[in-house]
Amino acid sequence: MHRFLIVIEKANGNYSAYSPDLPGCVATGKTRGEAEENMHEAIEMHIKGLIEDNLPVPESTSFAEYVMVK
Repeated sequence: MHRFLIVIEKANGNYSAYSPDLPGCVATGKTRGEAEENMHEAIEMHIKGLIEDNLPVPESTSFAEYVMVK
């Protein structure tokens, strides 16, 4: 099993998602939930393609943190 951080951003009229650990693996959706669901499917397909091509699956090294400022 693999675990990857995804970033979801609000865009013009929709949402986009990507994973810093999987360059080129992106998805969009009309809602945040749809973008997340589409990204999950995109990651599954991306990983499956890497395995089929006998390429290594990258390890997740990204993390996120919120900071508060005054």
